[in-house]
Amino acid sequence: MKSNKYIENLQSKSAAELNEELVAAKKELFNLRFQNATNQLENTGRIKEVRRNIARIMTVITQKQNSAE
Repeated sequence: MKSNKYIENLQSKSAAELNEELVAAKKELFNLRFQNATNQLENTGRIKEVRRNIARIMTVITQKQNSAE
């Protein structure tokens, strides 16, 4: 599946890279919500996809922190 490759890609990154990706995803989500509020967003499904990607990133960060302890 597409998400499995994305998760494997996330797991191979360092903590700093994961944090950078998290910030970028949150900015993208903010922009998508802003576009949706102003009726400029055509693909509303992208919001759901970005939210799930944020959750995946946060899950990988948590797993890395727990395995380091």
